[in-house]
Amino acid sequence: MTVLHSAPKFASNDGVMAALTGALGTAVVASKEEHGEVVLTVARDQIAAVLRTLRDDHEYQQLMEIAGADYPDRAERFEVVYMLLSVTKNHRVMVKVSAAENTPVPTVTTLWPNAGWLEREVFDMYGVIFDGNTDLRRILTDYGFEGHPFRKDFPLTGYVELRYSEEDQRVVYEPVKLAQDLRQFDFMSPWEGANYVLPGDEKAGTPPSDQPKTTDKPAQTGAGAPANAKAATKVSDGAPAVVDSAMAAPGAPKKTSSRPKGAKK
Repeated sequence: MTVLHSAPKFASNDGVMAALTGALGTAVVASKEEHGEVVLTVARDQIAAVLRTLRDDHEYQQLMEIAGADYPDRAERFEVVYMLLSVTKNHRVMVKVSAAENTPVPTVTTLWPNAGWLEREVFDMYGVIFDGNTDLRRILTDYGFEGHPFRKDFPLTGYVELRYSEEDQRVVYEPVKLAQDLRQFDFMSPWEGANYVLPGDEKAGTPPSDQPKTTDKPAQTGAGAPANAKAATKVSDGAPAVVDSAMAAPGAPKKTSSRPKGAKK
């Protein structure tokens, strides 16, 4: 049975960018098609109105994801990316806004309830503030965590570590104590000759260069004229004779040409 659906299997981007930029007007700061997707950069204060127009007038019904990106060299270092899906048209579009560390982005929880969790993730990882989100708490890091892990200025080892203290009978936070020194990196190749003693080589003694090797003279190996004369002496008259395997060995039983009657095969 053939099932027909109004949504095409593969949606084309032809005419989508022109239609969306024309409908959104001055709210669009930049637009491009990259990696087969339509990407719109809009003004930060217009993000709620833009997403509402895309949802109601252009059938982008679902908010699939809100992601963050960090560009420290920019004045507004953060980008908040909204990924929308049109179920009826089988098409996706990306909408971006820029924000600084202290610049709030309007919340879109009034448009999609799942935006609350997604905005909390971006806030937790990057520190972007969403104005109007009434439940902007951390969602991935631990209680009392300081800093934002996805910022490029955040140390990989973190600032504090937690453990259970038997003395206090509770979980305590302490400054990070590295079990080994992770800040010393050696990029010198030992194959090219290191200017230091490799671990384990300090036990190996280097022989003096003027000391001869143990095999420089025949006397040091036990060889010499007596050994050579003994090696030249033959220990046998030659190779053993070849025995014809086809000949019957003496004392072997005669071959039986037939079986006795009643014998089982």
